[in-house]
Amino acid sequence: MTNTATPSVTLPDSTQDSLLNLSLRYSLFRSIDAAEKDWDQAAPEHDLFLQSAYLRILETNPPLGMRFGYLVFYLQDEPVGIALCQIKYFKGDDNIADLDVSRKDPCFFGGLAMWFKKWVAGKAAADILICGNMLLTGEHGYYFKPIINQHQAAEILENALDEVVTIMGKEGVKMPVILVKDIAPEHHQQGRFLGDKGYTEFEIQPNMVLDLPFGSVDDYLNAMSTKYRTRAKRAFKKLDGVEKRSLSYSEILAELPVIYRLYKDIANTAGFNMVDLNEHYLAALKKDFGDYFQMDAYYLDGKLIAFYTTIQNHEELEAHFLGYEKSLNHDYQLYLNILYDIVAKGIGTHSKQIVFARTALEIKSSVGAVAHDLYCYLRHQNSVANRFVPTILDYLKPVEEWLPRHPFKHD
Repeated sequence: MTNTATPSVTLPDSTQDSLLNLSLRYSLFRSIDAAEKDWDQAAPEHDLFLQSAYLRILETNPPLGMRFGYLVFYLQDEPVGIALCQIKYFKGDDNIADLDVSRKDPCFFGGLAMWFKKWVAGKAAADILICGNMLLTGEHGYYFKPIINQHQAAEILENALDEVVTIMGKEGVKMPVILVKDIAPEHHQQGRFLGDKGYTEFEIQPNMVLDLPFGSVDDYLNAMSTKYRTRAKRAFKKLDGVEKRSLSYSEILAELPVIYRLYKDIANTAGFNMVDLNEHYLAALKKDFGDYFQMDAYYLDGKLIAFYTTIQNHEELEAHFLGYEKSLNHDYQLYLNILYDIVAKGIGTHSKQIVFARTALEIKSSVGAVAHDLYCYLRHQNSVANRFVPTILDYLKPVEEWLPRHPFKHD
């Protein structure tokens, strides 16, 4: 599919950059295949999730109701930046009866989906434009080469997202809300610029990250206080009689109905989920990524009772989707053992850190993960409605009272 190009946008002089009067332009592509050549020239080598190989898997196996757009930014003819757009479709008459307006969703993005779905209930349909990846936690939404400073990056990104809304609007696609997801504190300057452009800044659950200065699992356990080391060994014993197995691509395909059911059982505990995973997404990751993607499973009496997935993102190990039989979780400590097994995998792959993502903050902190704040930004395109966004966001934020745990002796 051909790309839609926007006019060049000339940015103001910057005292932070020796280059003056930079003229940046951008193009919107509707598929990663169309964008691939220029996209790969600008994509960061250190982030697998912004590279075309991963994005092609996601586009081919999209979450329910999600489409994609790919912005490439150019300095003259050189690609210098990229931004991933996810367009989440909501139809007002789908499952509206299932939405309890008085219930507060424990997951912020689930609450946002519920609010937006209720908002479009009296309208035919609408979309949210998301700059970022709803399947991940962290800065996997956009990237600019160092030649483009933070102010320039934020300005051209804001202009481009507005242009996407305009382009799609001319095609009959309504996108009244823009969400820019997961900006790290070191890039807060970009977020402040978005705030000046009418976006509301907000923080939700942090990203839980575990640094791995351990040479072995024994080193990890020995670094713990007696209380937490005893807790870990007690959890390990709970799995007596449970077989652990790393699944091949063919095994994943054979177990796919059970895998998807277990995933849905856990995902549905978060209420109205913003992302409804494609049933074939995890199998596609294994097929295309091989050993970089791992699915590990627990079997009891020959029956699959739990699984978890990880993706090796260079020096980071990403804890991806999981599922387990909730009725067996207490007796076998399935979720806690999954966390410990992910730690062991991270140590075994010599990863520098593990990204455990959001939710279940306290139990993740009990295995050593530490909270890392991220900023998000949201704007309603209607100026009147946009005035109420801060109030809406305050309501939607989940109230999760949790006590950070400190399992290591040095803590």
